[in-house]
Amino acid sequence: MMRLLIDNDTGIDDALALAYICACDHVQIEAITSTPGNVDVEQVASNNRALLALCGRPEVPVLIGARGPLEIPLVTTPETHGPQGVGYATLPDRGTTASSELDAVDYWIEAARASPGELTVLLTAPLTNFALALRREPKLPWLLRKVVIMGGAFYYQGNTTPTAEWNTHVDPHAAKEVFAVYTAAAEQGLPSEKLPIVCSLATTERFEMQPEFLTHLAVEAGRAEPELVLANDPEGTLSTASNPLIRYLSDALRFYFEFHRHYDQGYIAHVHDYFAAGVAAGTLDYESRPATIDVETESKLLFGTTVADFRGLWGKPANAHVVTGNDPEAGFAELVTRLGNLARKLNTDS
Repeated sequence: MMRLLIDNDTGIDDALALAYICACDHVQIEAITSTPGNVDVEQVASNNRALLALCGRPEVPVLIGARGPLEIPLVTTPETHGPQGVGYATLPDRGTTASSELDAVDYWIEAARASPGELTVLLTAPLTNFALALRREPKLPWLLRKVVIMGGAFYYQGNTTPTAEWNTHVDPHAAKEVFAVYTAAAEQGLPSEKLPIVCSLATTERFEMQPEFLTHLAVEAGRAEPELVLANDPEGTLSTASNPLIRYLSDALRFYFEFHRHYDQGYIAHVHDYFAAGVAAGTLDYESRPATIDVETESKLLFGTTVADFRGLWGKPANAHVVTGNDPEAGFAELVTRLGNLARKLNTDS
């Protein structure tokens, strides 16, 4: 059983990643910590609670830490993910629980200290909460089992500015701080296998979902009627699927398909966070290279740009493993199987 702590800013692709993790029987979700990013943090937490309840995991704590980036105002992205963060999907929020009153950053530290070497961390949001946790407990790199980050663009076109990826652009100071801590830890002898695994745009954008994925997913879930999301449908068309998970994912992803088409990328969706989730869960294969990462926080032109030194030109030790290769075809086959099984189970249990 893998013990996983997730920090996200749900977000359509965050939601897909979380549903996937819920479908992995070998993963025990310790908690979801919510970070402001795609939407404000209260909405992130609401989205997380609602989706966990839908996926049969209502007992998982959903916690809030930071309310905004470390040094700059929060910028959200309703044009990408919708005003509530999950496109056209809607779910009732089950409301707060006693665990919701805990501070996310304190939870991270207490959990890591209580179970040294056992927790894997999946970060699919700006790195604000992680930076704050590292400030309070500099030994976290030693205490955690593995860290997986979705973020950055290395010698690759950005998706927020020409050079910057969304997560690092929202809070570049946090990302810079995180990688600086890992540089210092590497200088102090942190084992290479404990350095963060960074899934940047060059590899996450290879996970280019086609709308036919939802048709295949409905079949895998045992639905007799086809689930068709078509490019010529009127925008905002809602799913009529009886299966609640199929309906939720279809309505969320339709918005994402439409967004990508608005930006001349085709009727597709880059599901960045699912790939990172598969890396964290140990279910997706990948290749990586060690590198020293830093983040630009001063230049207006390059604000939020991530830079990776693969050749040691800075004379500093590697502070991360940058993913350089993956297998989207195998990844989507894995996704449709796991989510299909979960959707079928939820229909049986309801």
